[in-house]
Amino acid sequence: MKWTAKDVTIFMEQKQYIDTAIIPLFPVSFRDSIKDAANSSEFIEYLVSRLEHQFKGRVLLLPGIPYFMESSDEEKWSLLHNWIEQLSSQGNFKHIIFISTDSHWKSIAEVKEDFFLWIPSIPLEHLEEKYRQSVIDDQVKQLLNFFIRKWQKFD
Repeated sequence: MKWTAKDVTIFMEQKQYIDTAIIPLFPVSFRDSIKDAANSSEFIEYLVSRLEHQFKGRVLLLPGIPYFMESSDEEKWSLLHNWIEQLSSQGNFKHIIFISTDSHWKSIAEVKEDFFLWIPSIPLEHLEEKYRQSVIDDQVKQLLNFFIRKWQKFD
């Protein structure tokens, strides 16, 4: 389910079955890495949309969180921590997964590895739509196993 009025209405009715929140992390930078940040955000957006489609009825895809790549580790951890606390206390989610292509998050989220998933970014800007979809689908297939193992571990 996506963060839309229609899907949230269904979420409220089916809350007991939707135990996983997915939150994409979108990098923003206006320095030399501006294009990399935009590519990463585009890739993550395609990826989580396809992932949500595969697990509709089990996950809620929340709006992505933009963050400045130049932010300190403390600021980044505080951002994640706040979301984890809010979703744990108000959303009744058993599983909260942040997804990012920024490898720097791996060291920040290391302590909370159950909450974080790093995916290497693949630039999509020069790919034709059919190839783009194929690349995303291949990534989603790999993620399916991650989610299934995670659910089996905690269910």
